[in-house]
Amino acid sequence: MVDASDVLLTDLYELTMLAAYRAAGMHEPASFELFVRRLPRERGFLLACGIEEALDYLEGLRFDDDALAWLRATGRFSRDFVDGLRGLRFTGDVDAMPDGTVAFEDEPLLRVTAPMPEAQLVETRLMNLVHFETVVASKAARSVLAAPGKVLVDFGVRRAHGLEAGLLAARAAYVAGFAGTSTVLAGRRFGVPMYGTMAHSFIEAFDDELAAFRAFARVCPENAVFLVDTYDTEAGARNVVRLAREGVPAGGVRIDSGDLAAHARRVRRILDEGGLPRCIVFASGGLDEIAVRALVRAGAPIDGFGIGTQLDTSADAPYLDCAYKLVEYAGRPRRKRSEGKATWPGRKQVWRRYDDAGVMAGDVLTLEDDPQHGEPLLQPVMQGGRRVGLPPTLADARTRVARELERLPVALKTLVPGQRYRVDVAPALVELAAAVDRRLLGAAALFR
Repeated sequence: MVDASDVLLTDLYELTMLAAYRAAGMHEPASFELFVRRLPRERGFLLACGIEEALDYLEGLRFDDDALAWLRATGRFSRDFVDGLRGLRFTGDVDAMPDGTVAFEDEPLLRVTAPMPEAQLVETRLMNLVHFETVVASKAARSVLAAPGKVLVDFGVRRAHGLEAGLLAARAAYVAGFAGTSTVLAGRRFGVPMYGTMAHSFIEAFDDELAAFRAFARVCPENAVFLVDTYDTEAGARNVVRLAREGVPAGGVRIDSGDLAAHARRVRRILDEGGLPRCIVFASGGLDEIAVRALVRAGAPIDGFGIGTQLDTSADAPYLDCAYKLVEYAGRPRRKRSEGKATWPGRKQVWRRYDDAGVMAGDVLTLEDDPQHGEPLLQPVMQGGRRVGLPPTLADARTRVARELERLPVALKTLVPGQRYRVDVAPALVELAAAVDRRLLGAAALFR
């Protein structure tokens, strides 16, 4: 089993660059920014997420005896270099958008400023954490927009791409506004509310459906939600009514297959006619935000949805063009000029404007010391390797998301692909980029 806190959970080149920086005596402060170059066509906005896990990683960064012994044994590094890693800790500063902040392309989600070896070493793991949770939170927010007022539950751990992915997906979905998760460890680790019903195998293990329902209700009277589509969906609903008349608690039913809207209408009628108007109808089975939106628009009497594989893998947009790039070293702005991958130099801030109704009206990407009209999005979250203040709770992040989604422009709430939001680049940033280019071209001319 991989320990997710293992400092060796990184790319080899982080260590080889670290060795080279140390050999060259390059310990001056460096600033790196983590951002998304381009949004997928399927995403009109992102929800920044994973910042708190990133800060946990930075606070706990260290090479233990086992890691040091293994590095020595590889023969790739000098003994002096490996021994020098023993006391390495993250001592830098971090500015970031808080978990749950709406973000767009080219906007830094997080900035690290630390001695160059530290700032470089943490690249891989920071990208790994922030990228994944941002992917899932952004996907989950679309379901929240598609089904306002509905109970949404993460069902995806069994098809997530590994243990940590399933666990962090549950957290990200909850931040985005889901009611909870089926993942038990997320309940223990993060306090995410847990939801669950039963599997078809449970029904099949009994000689008849009614006996299965009775057995489940006997041990789970507070969670009596019955899976009714193992054999015949409407007959299953009638069995629930029969049990209720016997005094067995019936909190809800789940439908996991077939024409969910048609089944839900028939099941709802059976429950209502059977005296169970408060018995909820919950649907699952390969759902995503598009399917959920269609069911809601069709008026299907469904109270909640379990969303699994499509959410935890973000199936329609499974990755972001995410980068962690150097923007300043030793007090001088730096930039990458690679074709199609050029970056903006200098430490930056994002300012967000709102219209008179409080709706997002546009962002400005500029330098940290170039104030603009609006709200600055990046906040100091770590100084000298330690958090600034108390970490925000998941409740804080959920409150932020609810407010952010309410303030989204209408076009971005529609889930229609290709919608774009205005992000301007301030003149000060353009001028700095030009100045850096002139400096680079001048330096290159000296070697011709």
